[in-house]
Amino acid sequence: MGSDSETEKSAHKEKKKSVALAPIAKPLAGKKLCKRTYKLIRRAAEQKCLKRGVKEVVKSIRRGHKGICVIAGNISPIDVITHVPILCEEADIPYVYVPSKEDLASAGATKRPTCCVLVLNKPSKGELSQEDQEKLKSESDQITSEIRELTASMF
Repeated sequence: MGSDSETEKSAHKEKKKSVALAPIAKPLAGKKLCKRTYKLIRRAAEQKCLKRGVKEVVKSIRRGHKGICVIAGNISPIDVITHVPILCEEADIPYVYVPSKEDLASAGATKRPTCCVLVLNKPSKGELSQEDQEKLKSESDQITSEIRELTASMF
């Protein structure tokens, strides 16, 4: 009897996640790209190559830092992040939307839900070993090419 209500709750939660997406959340990553993006974010968080939150991301983009911008699609109110894709396009930074801000935060090693993150190519402070930097760069390049393909198929 308890398991029925749990499955109903999980089904309701899944429905709620898909309904809450913002209308501007395009290009939206598919399941496979989401998984790979979250993996990249986890690795970047370990290497200190990650900027979390709208304020930090905007500041980094304006300062000329390059990388991949990942934006949550279930932000309310949407006005909080509407300017971020425009900044990314002007700075030629690839961006992609993911369905959940909670998943984005957990991938970025924070408990607080996060609107957007910027995965940097180089750490802001200190140095990475050559091997770690090459690994991060290759993963980043693969995801960047997939994001560009997804964007090209939209327009």
